[in-house]
Amino acid sequence: MTVPDSSTDIASADPVTVKIIGLNDFHGNIEPIRRPIGVMDDAGQTQQIYAAGAAYLATVIEQYREGFDNTLVIAAGDLIGGSPLASSIFLDEPAIGAMNRMGLDFNAVGNHEFDRGWKELKRIQDGGCEKNTLRQPCAVENPYPGAEFRFLAANVVMPDGSTLFPAYGIKRFDAGGQDIAVGVIGLTLKDTPTLVTPSGVAGLQFTDEAAAINALIPDLEKAGADAIVVSIHQGLYTEVGYNNKSCGGVSGPLLDILAQLDPKIDVVISGHTHFAYVCDYSAIDPARDFLVTSAGYGGSMLTDIVLTIDPATGDVTAKSANNVVVQSVGTTRDGSPAVPSADYQQFAANPEMAAYVKLYVEASRAAAERPIGRISGDAKDPGPATEETRLGNFIADAQLFGTAEAGAQIAFMNNSGIRTGLAPGDDGTITYGDAYAVQPFGNTLITKSFTGTQLLALLEQQFDDEGFVQTFSASKGFALSYDMTRPAGSRVVSVTLEGKPIDPSATYRVTMNSFLAAGGDSFTVFEEGSDVVTGPVDLDAFEAYLQTTDVLELPALGRITRAD
Repeated sequence: MTVPDSSTDIASADPVTVKIIGLNDFHGNIEPIRRPIGVMDDAGQTQQIYAAGAAYLATVIEQYREGFDNTLVIAAGDLIGGSPLASSIFLDEPAIGAMNRMGLDFNAVGNHEFDRGWKELKRIQDGGCEKNTLRQPCAVENPYPGAEFRFLAANVVMPDGSTLFPAYGIKRFDAGGQDIAVGVIGLTLKDTPTLVTPSGVAGLQFTDEAAAINALIPDLEKAGADAIVVSIHQGLYTEVGYNNKSCGGVSGPLLDILAQLDPKIDVVISGHTHFAYVCDYSAIDPARDFLVTSAGYGGSMLTDIVLTIDPATGDVTAKSANNVVVQSVGTTRDGSPAVPSADYQQFAANPEMAAYVKLYVEASRAAAERPIGRISGDAKDPGPATEETRLGNFIADAQLFGTAEAGAQIAFMNNSGIRTGLAPGDDGTITYGDAYAVQPFGNTLITKSFTGTQLLALLEQQFDDEGFVQTFSASKGFALSYDMTRPAGSRVVSVTLEGKPIDPSATYRVTMNSFLAAGGDSFTVFEEGSDVVTGPVDLDAFEAYLQTTDVLELPALGRITRAD
């Protein structure tokens, strides 16, 4: 902080207001989210509201910055990855372009930033057209200019000891001759390697979150930071409304991190869980007087944060935060305009941003609208991410079909990799855009040989005590029964293929996506196996399977059953 010419100037300086706009988990939603989101108020009442879209988000950001001289916009990760087709098919370049136009200052890397590998993430930051994936970059904007904001990665360490991106950034304001500085530390959850394809983070170390944050506080103080903001891609679950400040019923992995943080921190902008909240953490720990915020998912909300800083002391003397619902102009499933909620402001689209989004939507339309097959059965709700689902079984069947030439006998699908339900037209027609929304990662299919012993060890990993239970969806002909009352390591009761028990001494050809094949979701046994054959992209196999007959019936549940 710059010291004024005299102590009189210090004492008489007016308080300075800094406005921060908080975002998280945008996931490339440059268009409004197609389905309404549930918004619960302080009274516990939930309304379904059409929200989000870059053009509407831009309007809200502009409105909430208006009248404030000292503003910055901070995101807490997952700006990209797991995105709808209009952004993802172009490697999320339009999501970055949208954030450039909104004036984003900093983004903490999230796990989905690594979906296409850290080298591609470097390109996303720096710009250019180097091809690091199966898709061709710079298909619309050539060359792709890169991000005008700075990615932050305080706990992502390269082999040489440096961080992948800067650990923190500082935004300085000239407030009536006073130099006011806001320091921003950005980082992802340390478990990121278990959530992405391991090859995409090879060589990187993801360190403890709290330790990484606290180690930087002296640096920020030395740099003259008057306020310290942490932007972290880890979050909470709550039981209260999106703007309730009580921290009621909070849970989640972020709690352990918050309990260790330096009390000098003023605000923690969080994400990852897709919950919306504003938690005054002093209600939990009076020694740590910081706000913890999250703006939900997909640009459906933003967090309006206001800090009051005393230039004489460099202290934050007041702080507030409120989530704002980005109610857009919605369209119902039949194409008619949705009735907006009178309880929330409905915003108009920013024309410049709308034109930019339209450029990419039109570029993606030909691919998105192409029919690729028909189904019968309900797949609009994808089902639980941790249990066998009909849609997951259908995808596993498609993967088995797509790798038949590799000798595949079994295929497994991780249900957490299914991003949304499959919504066919009235006659059951599925478009490429529909299918892409379900599996947007572009994983290739890998077939390996496993002994029966290895296969049984793999199946036990679904039910171990590491993290949460996550069962696969499996291809037809496979059946498994498990019992959670048994000790870990012996919870699989029976496993059969075509009605015959798995033989520990036999060899089986198993197909999985490349994320699982590299040990994703902590299924380390998938890294084993032999006679590896790399097959088609998962979405290509899905399309080919749809075309095997006029109408494909979604398979029933019951391939994975619980015996206890």
